[in-house]
Amino acid sequence: MKPLTFTRRDLLASLALTGTGLAAAQGSSATPGDAWAPALPQPGAALALADVTLLDGSTWRASAAGGQVLVVYWWASWCPFCAMQSPHIEKLWRMERSRGLQVLALSIDRTQEAAAGYMRQKGYTFPAGMLTPDVAKVLPKPKGLPVVVVRGRAAKVVFAQAGEMLPDEIEGLAQFL
Repeated sequence: MKPLTFTRRDLLASLALTGTGLAAAQGSSATPGDAWAPALPQPGAALALADVTLLDGSTWRASAAGGQVLVVYWWASWCPFCAMQSPHIEKLWRMERSRGLQVLALSIDRTQEAAAGYMRQKGYTFPAGMLTPDVAKVLPKPKGLPVVVVRGRAAKVVFAQAGEMLPDEIEGLAQFL
């Protein structure tokens, strides 16, 4: 008989089922409007992209992601789970962009000023824009927050996760390079 093995995520999910609420503290948060949000895209599904005006005024071009690995990250400045996860997204971006990793963060903040101020205050440099209605037509935010979807070199989803990811899980996204 094979011994059972569990990840930290399995343990947190189990604790949530027992009523401790720890899984909620680990990122199974909902955001306003999530009742109508699409489900996470499934691995193997095509992931279309849109050009996005970044918080610094420049434009992130969807065409630049062709043949590259892209981490799409939905977040908000007011989200406590995003606050825990964003430093690790920044670290991944800094460590792996020279190997071709791209990041596109989409803020669901109410104002661009709130998102841009938060990015400046924290010193984050990963490309970030607003989830505008036009961007959401192509890249709708799945249910939950934060949300990470990785689009592989073949323009298909290779990973999707809603809720806070642990630091080693974020670091592990480099495996898709």
